[in-house]
This record gives sequence, C-alpha cells and structure tokens, in this order.
Amino acid sequence: MSATKREEVSSHLRYIRLELREMHQMLLKEDLLPDLNEAREVHAQLDALLDLLSEKKVKRIKSKF
Repeated sequence: MSATKREEVSSHLRYIRLELREMHQMLLKEDLLPDLNEAREVHAQLDALLDLLSEKKVKRIKSKF
C-alpha cells in the first residue's frame, strides 16, 4: 500500500473513531440515541474507506493490431 493511501486510510479511521466515540458517550451519559444523520455520515465514511481499500487498478491490455 502506498504512503498516500495509508495516510488516507488513517485519516478516515481517525474520523470514524472520533464520531463513534462521541455517539457512544451520548448513549452512556445521556441515554440518547445518536442523530440519524450522524449515523448515516459515519456509514458513508465506512463506505468511502471500503472503496479506498478495495480499489484495484485494472491493467489495460493494449491491442497489438
């Protein structure tokens, strides 16, 4: 994995971890469920991370004709 990709993954993971920690604290301290939009945002971040990790470079075959 390239250094740039590693940095992107680390950034995504830090953000997701922070958001999930805040949601967890809200559940423990205030006994409230997180806002649906916040949960969707974290889900979108997880999807973006999955896309980033599963990117596969497709080698193009050049025609010899």
